[in-house]
Amino acid sequence: MDVLTERFEHERPRLRAVAYRMLGSASEADDAVQEAWLRFDRTDTTEVGNVGAWLTTVVARVCLSMLRARRNHREEPLDGRPEPGEERRDPEQEAELADSVGQALLVVLDALGPAERVAFVLHDMFAVPFDEIAPMIDKTPAATRQLASRARRRVRGGTAADADVSRRRKVVEAFLAASRGGDFEALLTLLAPDVVLHADRFVGPSAAPIVLRGVESVRKGAILASERARASELALVDGTPGLLLVRDGRLAVVLAFQVDGDRITGIEVIADPDRLRGLELAVLD
Repeated sequence: MDVLTERFEHERPRLRAVAYRMLGSASEADDAVQEAWLRFDRTDTTEVGNVGAWLTTVVARVCLSMLRARRNHREEPLDGRPEPGEERRDPEQEAELADSVGQALLVVLDALGPAERVAFVLHDMFAVPFDEIAPMIDKTPAATRQLASRARRRVRGGTAADADVSRRRKVVEAFLAASRGGDFEALLTLLAPDVVLHADRFVGPSAAPIVLRGVESVRKGAILASERARASELALVDGTPGLLLVRDGRLAVVLAFQVDGDRITGIEVIADPDRLRGLELAVLD
């Protein structure tokens, strides 16, 4: 038993990493790994040639079942966190895991179907061959390859290499850096004189939508939001570079930009949950 436990504990960090990338929740990942241990403990694995691969298969199937159950009960929290007042499990570990993956990636992964997510995570993040993934999701290797390819396009974005996207990305990156650093002069060079910022009523603190017109107003607003900028990440928003802010594992705010040449002419700040759900997001490396 000591040898069995030691072998499982050796695999535990990798199994937890696999489960977390599939589920996006430290507590749910721990549950999946614990279920894998129970199955490992109950099974005679003396004839198993590759225990690590066997455990990966078990964790993947457990995660697949959890993802499918999640989609059937969308009213439940997607990140698996307890409701306020309930005991929380290791919030520091949750934050550490999220930082290791990237909050933007977790948000985009949540838009994938369960089989797509399993295929993409196992192949692209952990180099598991398609012929090993296929039995886990009841697909052929060719169909599994197609699922991973489709997921890859949705996660990474199909136009990220476009020259116009690259140019816009540099402008948005410069805006993010200037906002984080409170650099008034840099913002002045990035914002068009007649720039307009629209923020919906969910952004707050006002209960009404906010409109800022002109470079001075928008620049001051960007400086006031520097703390929010420090927690934001670059992503494709409906195919064009923008920013997203994640709080507690959930997409909270998206900034979409209108860019003309090397100047920002418009910024839309979106926090309306219904609008956020309708956005097509992809990760920019």
